[in-house]
Amino acid sequence: MDAHANVHGPMPLTTPEDIHTLLAPVHAGLQRVEIKMKTIDSRLFAPLSAAFVDLIGRGGKRLRPALVLMAAEFNDEIQTTPCYDKVISLAASVEMLHTATLVHDDVIDDALLRRGAPTLNVEWSKGATVLAGNYMFGRATQFSAETGSMRVIRIFSETLQIIVDGELRQLFARNQFHQEKDNYYRRIYAKTASLFCAATEGGAALSNLPEGDVKQLRDYGYNLGMAFQIVDDILDFTGDEHSLGKPAGSDLRQGTLTLPFFYWLRTHPRPEAVIAELEEHADARDEGDEQGWIDAANRIAAQIRTSDAIEAARAESHEFLARAKQNLTGLPDNVYKASMLGLCDFVEQRTY
Repeated sequence: MDAHANVHGPMPLTTPEDIHTLLAPVHAGLQRVEIKMKTIDSRLFAPLSAAFVDLIGRGGKRLRPALVLMAAEFNDEIQTTPCYDKVISLAASVEMLHTATLVHDDVIDDALLRRGAPTLNVEWSKGATVLAGNYMFGRATQFSAETGSMRVIRIFSETLQIIVDGELRQLFARNQFHQEKDNYYRRIYAKTASLFCAATEGGAALSNLPEGDVKQLRDYGYNLGMAFQIVDDILDFTGDEHSLGKPAGSDLRQGTLTLPFFYWLRTHPRPEAVIAELEEHADARDEGDEQGWIDAANRIAAQIRTSDAIEAARAESHEFLARAKQNLTGLPDNVYKASMLGLCDFVEQRTY
């Protein structure tokens, strides 16, 4: 078989738990990433040290570092070279950066739950929690520097700038109910897809893959990341607190508009009336009527949940995933390609 021949991906997944099977080819690498992330300086301030270990220990899917490893291991000799240590450092950097952004997100959103567990700002002041997130950003930067690759360091620094810019845009766009739908795509690229791009491009670049393959893997990361966030935004309406690890409908209650909302509003017979109602309750909330706002947001969220907007958003995520699969067609056939194709099915079917 030609090394760059197109192959079909694995059979569609039946349960979200299959993520563990999909990540199995890089399990050994992920174990090394986990150990690296949990290594702390014994001189570190004890409360920060305990919080740091707890936050890292909560895990998550570890999808982003897995993408670094999979992209790098398209070079089938990478594991036997000293460069693989640099790949591990990049994978740890990407996941540490992701975790740091979650810590700051929880502060911004006043979130009490993350993955079903209390957030750090439940027990700490906002200032202390921000500083804990800053420490994690510092560790992420340190790991990226360990790669010794100016290209990777540039990717890391640009991605951090993109993420911060996106968070600021999201924060200032809250309760802006007349905003354009295109703002949503810029926001989810910054929030999610940019880090997926950094993972796949960085891993491929570190293992010295041909530039054409690096580009295809970066594009795969972009399309997978965009779909991942769209599905996340769908689940915010259709999921429950137990599966989400946070209250359903959180985005709308925070005044953040996502793709299902835009599709729902577009087909609403009186969109201007909806916007006027939201603006009225948002103003009332600022004056102390929090419950009125919550009731209005919950009512609209319930309407979105049972509307055609959910399937319209899901169809759009499917389009991104189809492009992600297409990005892989020119790459060698191996277990990493099969897993990356399978991850597209996982994203489409995931419930958490």
